[in-house]
Amino acid sequence: MFRIGDFSRLSKTTIKTLRYYDEEGLLKPERVDVITSYRYYTTEQLVQLHDIQSFRQAGLSVAEIKAIRSGRDAAEILLRRKAELETDLAHTQHQLSCIEFILSGRGTESAMTYSAIIKEIPEYIVFSKKACIPTYETCMELIPAIGKAVAKANPHLKCVTPDYCFRVDLDREYRDHDINIEYCQAVEEKGVDVGDIIFKTIPAVTVVSVMHKGAYEHLGQAYAYVFRWIEENGFETTDEPPPAKATSTASGTKRIWRTGLRRFRYLF
Repeated sequence: MFRIGDFSRLSKTTIKTLRYYDEEGLLKPERVDVITSYRYYTTEQLVQLHDIQSFRQAGLSVAEIKAIRSGRDAAEILLRRKAELETDLAHTQHQLSCIEFILSGRGTESAMTYSAIIKEIPEYIVFSKKACIPTYETCMELIPAIGKAVAKANPHLKCVTPDYCFRVDLDREYRDHDINIEYCQAVEEKGVDVGDIIFKTIPAVTVVSVMHKGAYEHLGQAYAYVFRWIEENGFETTDEPPPAKATSTASGTKRIWRTGLRRFRYLF
């Protein structure tokens, strides 16, 4: 057997850590001298300590390792830790992307030159559905389902050309989950309502519009530009809170987001 100092050198583990593992019941000495209180370890415990070190390097807590050594399924605990690491990695990659975006100069105010124009949006017939979605990302899963349901009940219905659709945010504040929205798609004529998907006519409106090309998460630049343009040109918004709306068209592998603000009404 090895005294704790020798065992520490052989295992490349500090005496402080070995004493901590002893206190936590993770790796107790094979024998403790009742007179000197010296701790003694065996060769077999070198193997056990190696396993513990492997789990610790994987980020497992002492409590999790104790559970494994007590018979808990190691795969279950490791898979949970793997999922946590993947989530952390995704957050880290997003932060790195933001840093790269700023360093490249594309995150500065002058990165994209916006141009505001006044547009007359005509009256449209739309089919509309209000819903509460878990996150903004799930909105893109909801839209195809709405279209499929409408198409089944109205097989000859056609969307207007050019396509016009938008999402209205109904909450009175920004929310990153459980978001209340209304999705609208302009069509050539009224059709048959499908449950809570209804057809209605939206009035013509005057808007100030800008085009943003790039990632959706950087759409805030367009918001900032539009609001500044409104102030500088003597306009104001109404409807508190202003409903947020967005339309998009595919352009290669990127998406072009057209943002607009109604004169006296917010359209995004």
